[in-house]
Amino acid sequence: MAVIRVDGRTLRCADVVVAAETEGPLGIEIPATALRAAEQSWRLARELSTQRVVYGRTTGVGANKEDRVTAEDSAEHGLRLLRSHAGGSGDKMPAGQVKAMMLIRLNQLLAGGSGISPTLIGALAEALRHGAVPVVHRLGAIGTGDLAPLAETALALAGEQPWLTGGMPPVKVHDGDALAFMSSNAATLAEATLAALRLDVLTRASHAVAALSYLALDGNPEAYAGPVHEARPHPGQVACAAEMRRLLGVESAPKPGKRLQDPFGLRAFPQVQGPALDAIHYLRDVLAIEINSSTENPMISAAYGDAYHHAHFHTAYVSAALDQARATVHQVAELSAARLGDLVEPEFTGLRPFLAAGPPGSSGVMILEYVAHDALTELRQAALPVTVGTAVVSRGIEDHASFSTQAARAATAVCRAYATLLACELVAAVRALRLREADLAGLPAQDAYAQACAVLDPALEDRPLTADIAAGVELLDSLSRI
Repeated sequence: MAVIRVDGRTLRCADVVVAAETEGPLGIEIPATALRAAEQSWRLARELSTQRVVYGRTTGVGANKEDRVTAEDSAEHGLRLLRSHAGGSGDKMPAGQVKAMMLIRLNQLLAGGSGISPTLIGALAEALRHGAVPVVHRLGAIGTGDLAPLAETALALAGEQPWLTGGMPPVKVHDGDALAFMSSNAATLAEATLAALRLDVLTRASHAVAALSYLALDGNPEAYAGPVHEARPHPGQVACAAEMRRLLGVESAPKPGKRLQDPFGLRAFPQVQGPALDAIHYLRDVLAIEINSSTENPMISAAYGDAYHHAHFHTAYVSAALDQARATVHQVAELSAARLGDLVEPEFTGLRPFLAAGPPGSSGVMILEYVAHDALTELRQAALPVTVGTAVVSRGIEDHASFSTQAARAATAVCRAYATLLACELVAAVRALRLREADLAGLPAQDAYAQACAVLDPALEDRPLTADIAAGVELLDSLSRI
């Protein structure tokens, strides 16, 4: 069983993926120091609630912030908050994403700024340890707190909402627990993290796919030469060019290519891939901060002995980073479609149109362009920015939204579409290399070719390519590690 250390400070994006991909119980290790810090925050929150106004504990929420809640009514007030906010709708969130959300929320609570009761923290940890996953709906957030998904989770722990898998004995929701539990973007961060690491895999795999296309097209290695990229050393661009040189075995003086200048799909690959690599790196940095931050409003600071009302629920960093990542990946995806167009063109390959191998009029891989451009169109729609819009809710008191939730969903859609597009290019590149009986001996890219040949049907007659595309998608994880 995977064991993840949860201390409010050191959770990794990779740990979130492990949680999502682990079926059943999850090993959770919580240091005693983190539990003590959380308990100290809880005791301070209870004390402060008797001395001053504390939003969501002694008041209503949103536009009801001026409504005072009596001490006698505080427990029921918390349950009313959870019940009223557990209005999620739409499809059920996948179990893996819910587990990722639960892990992130547990880690944030252990950062010690929520003032939540140790009872609810312990219940959330035990749910993860037992593989219990609540029913959480997809719709109900706009990037200013995942109120509906987290309210549904809290009510499941309290015994008032159903479980998707497993179950746990109900626990008491203490005074002040409701807003403290809901005040987070853990569901959005879960989806964003899963998408970010998937995009990282896909962009790394795209180097191997592009290298196979380069070999099938007899590309010109000058475009990847070290001196070229030293002249304009953006980190991602330099890294992409170096990776292409490694895969193609052109670290030393390369032989000339077939053409003086290749089409942009090959020649401009580092310049277009570079921004995507940099954007995904930045996105991961943003998420690493978010999943290890105490973002609850109000923040109960044991270090300063006070409560602070703030706007950490606003996730502008996340939405902006996701917008940038999706936009840059879209540009790289366009190059993949362009290389696919080159691979079916006899002028570039010296082979028959559409890499056909049957009688005259055979269509070969013609359909791949249609599938690829269908996927590219979906990707293009998902790449549109969410940060150009806003929302005014709660009687005007909450007058801006980041829509990071929608940006994360769009990133998930980008992952699906880009994987399909890369698979189409891979199928065509491997077919071209097979038709040419290419000898890739001594090149690191040979490993990619061998793995692809092992799973792609070698038959060259006209036939459905659905299974080949699916196999190509499955292969991308392995290609990212070559």
